Amino acid sequence: MSSSETNYTRLDLVNGLKQTGLQLGDTVFFQVSFHSLGQFEGRAAGIESCESLCSALREVIGPGGTMLFPAYSFSFLRHEIFDVQNSPALSGTWSASSEFLEYFLHLPGVIRSADPIHSVMGLGPNANELLTELPNTSFGKDCLHERLMNKGGKICGIGVSLAEASFLNYVEETAAVPFRYKKIFTGKIHQHGRLIKQGWLSSVPIQADNGLPDGTRLEKRVRASGKMRTAHVGLGEIASAGCKDFLELASQEIARDPWTTARGPAGDPVELENLRTGGGKNPGIQLPKDASMEELISAIWRLPRDIISDGYDVALQLLATQVPMTVHQFPSGTECWSWIIPEKWTCHEAYLETLDGRRIFSYSDHPLHVVSYSLPFSGEVSREILFEHLHVHQALPDAIPFNFKYYERDWGLCCSQNLKSTLKDDRYRVVIKSNFSYGTLKVGEVIAPGKSDDTFVLCAHLCHPAMVNDDLSGVVVGLKVMQELSKRPNLRYTYRFIILPETIGSVAYLSRHENLIPKMKGGLFLEMLGLENPHALQLSFAGDTEMDQCLTQILKESDPQGWTGPFRTVVGNDERQFNAPGVRVPMLSLSRVLPQRDPKDWPFYPQYHSSHDTPELASAQRLTNSRDLVLKMIDGVEASVVPVNRYPGEVFCSRFGINIDPAENPEGYRSLFDIMFLIDGTRSVTQIAQICGISVQATLSTINLLEGRGLVDYQRSQSQHR
Repeated sequence: MSSSETNYTRLDLVNGLKQTGLQLGDTVFFQVSFHSLGQFEGRAAGIESCESLCSALREVIGPGGTMLFPAYSFSFLRHEIFDVQNSPALSGTWSASSEFLEYFLHLPGVIRSADPIHSVMGLGPNANELLTELPNTSFGKDCLHERLMNKGGKICGIGVSLAEASFLNYVEETAAVPFRYKKIFTGKIHQHGRLIKQGWLSSVPIQADNGLPDGTRLEKRVRASGKMRTAHVGLGEIASAGCKDFLELASQEIARDPWTTARGPAGDPVELENLRTGGGKNPGIQLPKDASMEELISAIWRLPRDIISDGYDVALQLLATQVPMTVHQFPSGTECWSWIIPEKWTCHEAYLETLDGRRIFSYSDHPLHVVSYSLPFSGEVSREILFEHLHVHQALPDAIPFNFKYYERDWGLCCSQNLKSTLKDDRYRVVIKSNFSYGTLKVGEVIAPGKSDDTFVLCAHLCHPAMVNDDLSGVVVGLKVMQELSKRPNLRYTYRFIILPETIGSVAYLSRHENLIPKMKGGLFLEMLGLENPHALQLSFAGDTEMDQCLTQILKESDPQGWTGPFRTVVGNDERQFNAPGVRVPMLSLSRVLPQRDPKDWPFYPQYHSSHDTPELASAQRLTNSRDLVLKMIDGVEASVVPVNRYPGEVFCSRFGINIDPAENPEGYRSLFDIMFLIDGTRSVTQIAQICGISVQATLSTINLLEGRGLVDYQRSQSQHR
């Protein structure tokens, strides 16, 4: 091969660009590997070459055209601050040389997008419109690529295949290919003299080899279509296509074969990722039929039940052996209202040791020794750096704390304050073998159907590794309540028990069951029910609904030491999502905590979020009492109906044989006439009970007697309907 064949000139570049259909006024996203074409005019890369190359591009599209180049920094992936003006663009096979990128970035008038991962720089009349005020997404709605397409823009590969162009990532996200998913990254962006904390959404492929990009099949199809024009220059070629044409052709191919732009072969992404990470294994734990609450806790509590993890999945599978359960799955990257389902997290091994190999503590000792969703890390660190990443419990010097970083990624370990105080060496070795993978968030749903579709929701979260009261206690109480309700044939309401990962589970479930929200007349979140405290009832956001009145009345009747508090003043948990704007289901919460009279009273109980939250804190008797209270509250919910009189005037009791045995229902016997005088279709059973100063159950029993004589009908309480 002669040296002339390995060189190309500025004129060769200009002619090649024109042959591919580029013309004056075009807006073009260039992805460039100049070196793939050979040596430019026999010169090595340098400022003179950069100027000449850039002027060639400008000659083709003219001053009325806009040129764009990738200036990818991947800052948030590298856990670095993204400085819009100064963060260097990373060169690669899909980009220009670092010399050219730096040259172009600092040209007068060049604008760079504030994308901390896939930033793009541009020069020309459309650059400002395309690159400023972008939403915080690299490939989602109104991203640069969508704006470029709507502008009639083009993509051009100079020494780079169009099948490697980043525009394809936009196409794949738009087409929802099975091997790619959305991921939230967090970090800080420095721009205009300000440092701003920001979340950023990008699309990433699964890490199994099957998901590696391979655009060769797509490129053949695009070439055959005639929509892509090419020109040979030097050792390579230049290719260009209109964004809309490329999107249409690529979308057609992806619709035909969703794996057409990946290495493949096709497969279930979760299974492929489990093969890669060694996940998806079941430890083989079994439960007896109709296991007691103690047996449930004993089998499940030590499992590493991180929000999306094998430990959580195993726990849910065990619970599903006890009741008929539907498991809803939400894949990583799924948008649920404003939230994004995170990845699955697996920790295989983690430990801290001295440089001479003495193991100080490890993940195998206790799952709380590693920050949940910790990044992997391996290396020697100074004691100062270690202490920046080593977390201790603020109140219990001998307890390991529960610490998590679901969305703000960092590596971290946890230990007791007592142990930390013994760490005197200058340097230590840290090993955290964790990985993130495509997975599915799982929500278990147990239903006890009633005569009406109107629904009362019970809820508890199953996550939090190696802890009991927060909130495995709520899960087992709710499960036992549902087992009892399944035996009742004449329920007025339908009851749903939702078992989920905290917060994100509620958002996922509600966002995919919006049709059920209008039928949700109330609910009760169950948490911390094994503690040795009186019951605490936190009211709904509204605080004055029929459900608030009903459950408050039952608590007063059933637990004289129990207390109530307004919304978000007792315990904050998933009831927030049900009470939130756009949902407004009056969900209360039931727990066993003491009033917080002083900020120093936090946390809710001394062992909260620590290794000391063990089964010993949750006695069978307290759990049983909480289960019975919830069932009484459900009895009250069933009584949340309005009795309507079918008679005018006072009832002639003797005519209808109305007789209340004072031994069986002393409250109803004393208040019979008070109750009858209040039945006029304007008050619920609960309200009548409150006025009469007697229990809801006694009131309901008396009114049922009247209903049985044809003197009263029931209608659903109007205050339940929003």
